[in-house]
Amino acid sequence: MFARRLCVLFAFGLAAIALADGPADNDPAKVKPIPPVGIELPAADADGIKAGLAELQGIIKEIGKHELLPDVEIYEKAVRYAITYREVFDAKNGIGQVKKVLKEGLDRAKLLKDGKHPWTTQTGYVLRGYRSKIDGSVQPYGLLVPKEYQFKPGDSPNPDPKHRLDFWWHGRGETLSEANFMANQQNAGGIIPVPGQFILYPYGRYCNANKFAGEVDSFECLEHVKKHYRIDESRLVARGFSMGGAACWQYAVHFPTLWCANAPGAGFSETPEFLRVFQNETVDAPWYEQKLWHMYNATDYAVNLFNLPTVAYSGEEDSQKQAADIMERAMKKEGLDLAHIIGPKTKHAYEKGAKAEVNRRIDEIVAKGKDSQPKEIKFTTYTLRYNRCGWIAVTGLEKHWERADVEGQMSPRMVTAKTKNISAMTVYFPGPVEVVSLEIDGTKLTLPISGKEPGLHPQHLRKVEGKWIPARSAPGADAGPLVKRHGLQGPIDDAFMDSFLMVSPSGDAGSWVKDEMKHAVDHWRKQFRGDAPVKKDAEITDADIKNSNLVLWGDPKSNALLAKIADKLPVKWTDKGIVLGGQTYDPATHVPVLVYPNPLNPKKYVVLNSGFTFREYDYLNNARQVSKLPDYAVIDVTTPPNSRYPGKVIRAGFFGEKWELLPKDGQ
Repeated sequence: MFARRLCVLFAFGLAAIALADGPADNDPAKVKPIPPVGIELPAADADGIKAGLAELQGIIKEIGKHELLPDVEIYEKAVRYAITYREVFDAKNGIGQVKKVLKEGLDRAKLLKDGKHPWTTQTGYVLRGYRSKIDGSVQPYGLLVPKEYQFKPGDSPNPDPKHRLDFWWHGRGETLSEANFMANQQNAGGIIPVPGQFILYPYGRYCNANKFAGEVDSFECLEHVKKHYRIDESRLVARGFSMGGAACWQYAVHFPTLWCANAPGAGFSETPEFLRVFQNETVDAPWYEQKLWHMYNATDYAVNLFNLPTVAYSGEEDSQKQAADIMERAMKKEGLDLAHIIGPKTKHAYEKGAKAEVNRRIDEIVAKGKDSQPKEIKFTTYTLRYNRCGWIAVTGLEKHWERADVEGQMSPRMVTAKTKNISAMTVYFPGPVEVVSLEIDGTKLTLPISGKEPGLHPQHLRKVEGKWIPARSAPGADAGPLVKRHGLQGPIDDAFMDSFLMVSPSGDAGSWVKDEMKHAVDHWRKQFRGDAPVKKDAEITDADIKNSNLVLWGDPKSNALLAKIADKLPVKWTDKGIVLGGQTYDPATHVPVLVYPNPLNPKKYVVLNSGFTFREYDYLNNARQVSKLPDYAVIDVTTPPNSRYPGKVIRAGFFGEKWELLPKDGQ
């Protein structure tokens, strides 16, 4: 019965998704709100839901601190968002969904208050929740726990082993609020369960194609699942359809040795061609936006699928077949072939026979398991955000947003590699090992390693005047000079993929700053489904500086924290002018935005006057949801903000690998 319900919901979801985008969504002046504005609740329903919500909040307060509290708080948040922000979208089903979620939340809260938590030993579909490191919000996910799973395997000679886990990323849903997700399980359809298999359904922070905070969500879900269930990390499978298929492509190419197998269905795999083909959109982006496409264009990383068995699916008559077609072309250029299963005479859906064939091939791959120490790897990246492939970590680039490559072979105690556009890397040798040999770009090294214990033992390397030499640590790991490194490489949007804190000014910073900060906070909730943490500049503590990226709003006169670090930033900002690389801008009509290592804690970012950088127009198609500003920009605020930009962008660019200003803004 459960599987039948999933199939019905899945079919309904595909019909809605297929009609979601089109040329009508190409006019930036006529942008519909996403999520849409919901209905006004009848007074009787509203009063009853509010009373129940107050009761739930009271029980949560009585429970106090508890490891399992997020499993309850996800219900409170879902109901609170639904009624506070008008996210009940239809009277026929929406009100009932909210009431259902409220009842389930009250039931679960009362159990936890009494010290009971039966959902933690429940098989079948179960809703779980975790608290995100990014903004402190609770986020829900669904988990299909196999009926065969033994919660207490005991001391038998054949204890219950770890289990395969398939991710299933859902399709586009503009009304996919938390209450909708939790009541309908609508993201949980479309695949054939395998006995003994876990299936993880991330919420993904709503409808962002699992990018940015939505990308981090999957890894936070995985960590939470691993904490509570026995998961075989050598048998993780990437699966999804439509927007979920797009998620498969980006997770596969960015983290190619995390997965055992990859099975994308439909979706999109890059930005410019998809928008031209699927959206009939004329794509005319400035140079820095085109460089930033390298972050999420899976086609640019196609060679990484050398490391990951992939079986793609498309309906023969589906316009989203373009996603696999363009990946197939990109892979051909790298000497790779794509297994592409096509459903005959099928539009935006799985065809029964083709779906069975995809499952058969994936099951065969998973049965073999992932090679934990592959003999050969091929890896490409354009940013240190995505820097790991098997036993190689790229820790320094010669130039960001240009292609960097490493091809390597490993045999016992020996690694041979060729690189391009890489200035530093770490090689992980499996122990026990005492001496290793490396030959990298012709440089030969024999190195002692204190790795007598099992496990992986890192050997850090850097390139000096064209020769590779040993290093004590990866770049940026110590208190040396500033360098771009993994997790501290920009662009602005990268600051919102880890713990962040909005810092509001105590003084008057003007209407643009006030309005844009409000926009950033409001749209964080709408698009990434969390309450952005906000503090006044005078309230920032040493712990805040240590643990979070700080988003400073205002100018040095209005924001005390910004005043404290102003002379240590590459932008000089005074009453007389904003000076950036020899050019001066009128501070009465211009505002700088940027991301930069925080001078008070260079292991974290400081951001000036910006939230995430894509805006309302980009919400209409997930392929548009990419970074719109690089490391820095100057905004002319005499041009009002619109659905695409926070004002007129008169200058924008990338810092260099040492966070320095570059000629021609790094073009």
